[in-house]
Amino acid sequence: MVYTKLPEPGMLLCLLSCRRVDTEEEPLTRLFESRRTKMISYEFYVERITFFLGLQVKQKEDGIFISQDRYVAEILKKFNFAGVKTANTSIETQKSLTKDEEAADVDVTPKTSHLNAVKRIFRYLKGKPKLGLWYPRVSSFDLEAYSDSDYARANLDRKSTTGGCQFLGRRLISWQCKKQTIVATSTTEAEYVAAANCCGQVLWIQNQMLDYGFNFMNTKIYIDNESTICIVKNPVFHSKTKHIKIRHHFIRDAYEKKLIQVLKIHTNDNVGDLLTKAFDVSRFNFLIVNIGMINL
Repeated sequence: MVYTKLPEPGMLLCLLSCRRVDTEEEPLTRLFESRRTKMISYEFYVERITFFLGLQVKQKEDGIFISQDRYVAEILKKFNFAGVKTANTSIETQKSLTKDEEAADVDVTPKTSHLNAVKRIFRYLKGKPKLGLWYPRVSSFDLEAYSDSDYARANLDRKSTTGGCQFLGRRLISWQCKKQTIVATSTTEAEYVAAANCCGQVLWIQNQMLDYGFNFMNTKIYIDNESTICIVKNPVFHSKTKHIKIRHHFIRDAYEKKLIQVLKIHTNDNVGDLLTKAFDVSRFNFLIVNIGMINL
């Protein structure tokens, strides 16, 4: 199969050649025919993509916008949320989710408080129906990442939350948000575990980009915890981190091999913060914009 770029933007010519054995004498459209082998050629055009795996893609002169506004409209209509009052943020800052055993059941495990949390997300989507990711055409092509954690926020087991995101220039290409598997004994440990998780994602992206001829060495990982940066850079701190599982220390190996570099960033400028906790309207909107999301 051969793909050839055409002069018109967004158009590809695909030549598909199928080799088959055929003993019949019926005529076939072909470029070449031998005694028992017939070659068939098909030509077709690939139009500019507008919809892919539930994502709507709008290609403009200055960039590409990816959203799910069609899916949002369908789900709001399905659950009768088309006329509800909108919310400015997706999560309430003062109410953390718990088992809430005293509340009424919605299903087997979820309670009414959990249902209300989902309803708030729907109300937020109602106010931002065309919210999506913007990928500008003009931007640098440097790989960089942001790491953050929310220490001991889980009410039930006091585990921390890992947040991280990776950019090519100002284009968001990957993000993570998950509860850590260990119970961190300090903010530094929680940040270190989050940084190791972010480092693993960066190394994976580096390997993927090698297939396209891009070699991203010394990738910047921004962290808002000074102690975490010291542990990564200085082996002397190892004696103070014996309680941290060995599998998280591979980030130091990546730093020594100059695959990554860790840099200090102010908490207010760390966009990875968006993936770890709830915020008020002003802080939430600031992070939304800086992570590359807009409402067209």
